[in-house]
Formats: sequence, C-alpha cells, structure tokens
Amino acid sequence: MSSSLTQEARKNLMLVEDDVELAGLIRDFLMKYEFNVSIVTDGLEAVDKIIKQQPDLVILDIMLPGQSGMEVCRQVRSYYKGAILMQTALDDDIDQMMGLELGADDYVIKQVQPRLLLSRIRALLRRIEPNNQKGRELSSVVSDANSLQIGPLKINIAARLVHVNAREVDLTTAEFELLHLLATKPGEVISRDSIVQQLRGYEYDGLDRSIDRRISRLRRKLQCGGQQPEFIKTIRGQGYQLCLHTDSVNK
Repeated sequence: MSSSLTQEARKNLMLVEDDVELAGLIRDFLMKYEFNVSIVTDGLEAVDKIIKQQPDLVILDIMLPGQSGMEVCRQVRSYYKGAILMQTALDDDIDQMMGLELGADDYVIKQVQPRLLLSRIRALLRRIEPNNQKGRELSSVVSDANSLQIGPLKINIAARLVHVNAREVDLTTAEFELLHLLATKPGEVISRDSIVQQLRGYEYDGLDRSIDRRISRLRRKLQCGGQQPEFIKTIRGQGYQLCLHTDSVNK
C-alpha cells in the first residue's frame, strides 16, 4: 500500500505490549494503514510515555511487566485525553468490566483479528475527533449548541462538562459521548443497536455488553451514591431512555 499521508498528518498510536514479536506484527500491519505506531513493553514505562507523548490512541494489554494494564489505565486516565483500547483475555467479563470502570473507551479480545482491531481503532478515533461529522450531527439537534439542560442535569457540550445541580460529574470521553447522545433525544427510547452504531460506527453483534456497563457507570456517577433518582431508564427489550420531565428526577 502506497503512503499518501505525511508523518505529521498520521495519527499516533501507542501499543503497550510485552510480547515483542506480536507487537511488531501489529505495528507493521497498522503502519500499512498510515498510522505512526510506537511500542512500549513495560507497564511502569508506559505511564510516563502516555502522559508525556499524548498519542491519539493507546492499545493497552492487561498483562504487563512492572505493573498491569489496569493500573496503567487508572494512573493515566486523568492526565491523558486520547482513547484507550484495552486487550483483554478471552471472554473474561471481569477484565472487561474493570477496564471500562477505570476509564478504557473500548476493548478487544486478545488475540484479535487485525482487521477487527483496525475497525475498532478507526471507530474510536472518529469518536474523539473534535470536528468530525458525527459531532456536528449530534450538536445540530440541540437548540443551544453549547449546552443543554434537563432538570438538574446540565451538559456543557463545548467544554465537555456535566453537572447535577452544582456538583460536577467526572466522566470519561466514552461516558460523555453516551450521555450526550441520550440527552439529545430526551424521553425517547434509544436501542442498544443504535447506540453502538452511532458511537462506534459499526453494527452491534448481539454479544458486546460494554454499552450496558457504561450505562451502569453513568447511573452511579449521576446519582452520586443514590442522592439523586435515576436519570437513565432501561426499557426492557427496547433500549435506554433519559428521563424527560424534571419532576421525574427531582422527587
């Protein structure tokens, strides 16, 4: 494949993987699709490099020397604004859940097929791109392009901040995008299929439960230990709904 992008125009990926042979194969594959790829093989080294270099996306393995990928994710999440794609063990729901809880944006099952990995990377990069078409489409349905408010819930779209009453709610990029999507259609039921398609850019496979886990985390953060009623309702067999009426979240 001939290169058409300059080195400066390419997205920068960091692959944190201690299997040097596997890391080299993944790097070579992704470089064919015009990504710059750096490799880090140690968990302790990864924290410093992620924070200093601020790559567009980090592919983070869980099992690493020095410290685990989970610990790396926990330490960098407050200082790193790019996307984190974790590689988890086969069908290990605990690893997947913990990774998302610590701020990972998505996960793939190791060892993932190269083209599926490429698809996930592209979808995440589209989601975090500040001026992508999806962001413009979501903003276009909001009467105030900078913010929207539903009862005590206020979302500042431009600053990507969320408040419940006067309390700021700390959300990951993925959590903010999910809440924003629900908030642009308050009172409407949005299916899991639609959420996956709009936020990730690919069809829901019927097995991925990461959206359910993200909804669960959003509920806990918005409630702040149960002090607020639930803002997000699960409509069995249909999807999720952000409460429309202010009295439904202020009782």
